[in-house]
Amino acid sequence: MSPQIIAILKSYARGVVSACVPLIALNQTSPKAYLTAVLAGVVAPALRALDKTDPAFGLIADVIEEKTTKKAA
Repeated sequence: MSPQIIAILKSYARGVVSACVPLIALNQTSPKAYLTAVLAGVVAPALRALDKTDPAFGLIADVIEEKTTKKAA
């Protein structure tokens, strides 16, 4: 997998985990609550992925990666 895909997956995982931790702390056992938390955790990374100007995942990410790779070489 490319580093960009790994970064995207980590971003989604952070969002989901941070949304589910309060439910675990409150000893919540409702599957509906966890489903809602998972959906809430996916919203922020999804909005970031839809932002075409985001330097990490957006449309310009490939251009920035190319430039930094050329400068590093």
